[in-house]
Amino acid sequence: MFPVFFKLSFCLLFLRHLARVTDVDATDTSNPHLNYGLVVDCGSSGSRIFVYCWPRHNGNPHELLDIRQMRDQHRKPVVMKIKPGISELAKTPEKASDYMYPLLSFAAQHIPKNKHQETPLYILCTAGMRVLPESQQEAILEDLRTDIPVHFNFLFSDSHVEVISGKQEGVYAWIGINFVLGRFNHGDSDGEAEVEVHVPSIDQQDTLRRKRTAGVLDMGGVSTQIAYEVPKTVRFVSPQQEEVAKNLLAEFNLGCDAHRTEHVYRVYVSTFLGFGGNAARQRYEENLMRKTITRNKLLGEHVGETAESPLPDPCLPTDLEDQIGTSTEKLYLRGTGDFDQCRQILQPFLNRSNDTHSSLNGVYQPAIDYSNSQFYGFSEFYYCTEDVLRMGGDYNASKYAAAAKGYCATKWKTLQERFDSGLYASHADYHRLKYQCFKSAWMYEVFHSGFSFPTNYKNLKTALLVYEKEVQWTLGAILYRTRFLPLRDIQQESLKGTHSHWRHSFSFVNNHYLFLACFFIVLLSIILYLMRLRRIHRLAVKHYTPSSVPWLEEGLGPPMLPIIL
Repeated sequence: MFPVFFKLSFCLLFLRHLARVTDVDATDTSNPHLNYGLVVDCGSSGSRIFVYCWPRHNGNPHELLDIRQMRDQHRKPVVMKIKPGISELAKTPEKASDYMYPLLSFAAQHIPKNKHQETPLYILCTAGMRVLPESQQEAILEDLRTDIPVHFNFLFSDSHVEVISGKQEGVYAWIGINFVLGRFNHGDSDGEAEVEVHVPSIDQQDTLRRKRTAGVLDMGGVSTQIAYEVPKTVRFVSPQQEEVAKNLLAEFNLGCDAHRTEHVYRVYVSTFLGFGGNAARQRYEENLMRKTITRNKLLGEHVGETAESPLPDPCLPTDLEDQIGTSTEKLYLRGTGDFDQCRQILQPFLNRSNDTHSSLNGVYQPAIDYSNSQFYGFSEFYYCTEDVLRMGGDYNASKYAAAAKGYCATKWKTLQERFDSGLYASHADYHRLKYQCFKSAWMYEVFHSGFSFPTNYKNLKTALLVYEKEVQWTLGAILYRTRFLPLRDIQQESLKGTHSHWRHSFSFVNNHYLFLACFFIVLLSIILYLMRLRRIHRLAVKHYTPSSVPWLEEGLGPPMLPIIL
């Protein structure tokens, strides 16, 4: 019995997984019940428009909208990108709507025309716009607010275009990944891990158990970001810490009804500028330059000033020769490929404090339940483990450290030969080979020393895709911003059901009374008929009584009846 049950359970789980993975069918635009939504990601290097769609909500207030990327007739996601970034229009804001026109025209061609007026459009700007003065930001946004409604009939209001914060972007990314993972479906745990969560109610804190969400780690070239759910109520050791935490914690309700708390989430998000892989290397090199030049002056040495007397660099592969600095002030390096020494040198760059509740740069970080948590690592977390070391996926600290140590110690000539033989990932290049040793050490230190994950942590998965899909923060953005739409559908269904029930009841009541009326009419007719018969009978009897026959009274014989021949 048990093997059969196990096979059935496995098949159900596999089918659920397959449904997520194979969500690549072309969107049926002839379906009148399909809804659409647009999100424009205005980044620093360019802007992309994403077209999403979802069926009518099923009426269950416990479930979220089933939002997916729209796919064209070739089953490809409906996405378009243009360059440069919209922030390049800082001095010519009146051209912003012209800049946006190709993207919106592209989307308008894919969405049925009769759906345009009910299709929400969101234009959300990120890092490139954040660095502009507020006056320049507002000038660009105002041009979009004014001109877009003139040319397009999408559902678009002033609040639908804005510059979002890094915190918002992080929350949206967290929502998008967990939505694709199915962690917001609380009805069926599917055997997945659960967590106890404190959620606010009207007058107290409620405790409930639901699926454990996944945390997100993302290391780009310039910055590093972490986002994860904080399931328990946070207690602060000081008012100063509480004030700092307010800017890092986001509490929101993804559900359609504010009175239901099952979809209330408390998420910690923090972005660390200068802690990305390339920015960290730049800080490292600037420090090397400064320290070496100072040391040479103090001691009268010339280390690193020529290629014949290079400065040993443990963060470069063995025997790799490199040079840093400017044309007027150069420093020559030679790799010694010592992974452990590189890690020790990099630790001060994390800028950690002695506070147990802090992470990179001394920033506040709520406690993580390492025994019951899961994290996904993207960008450099994936590239560092997969491109060269071919260890992407489930992360194992000891195996990763051993592989990175071996790579660093390998001579540069050998690494080049391996690269030419195609032993590394197809998108790996010489830049990756050159700085893999440094970035491997930096990623390791950020994860274990910066964010304080223990070296025996088993629930980090490094990935490029989730269920074979590239998950953008824009998915989380539209899911969050359309969260109240299901309530409208639920109310309409409820109202429709009420009308249907009223009509059914009205019809039933009418039929009931009609039957009774007919019954009483028939009954009354029978009674009247019987009364009429009784009256006739009485009249007949009265007519033939002795007192009514004169000849009997007078002793005369009966009258003669006429003879009818």
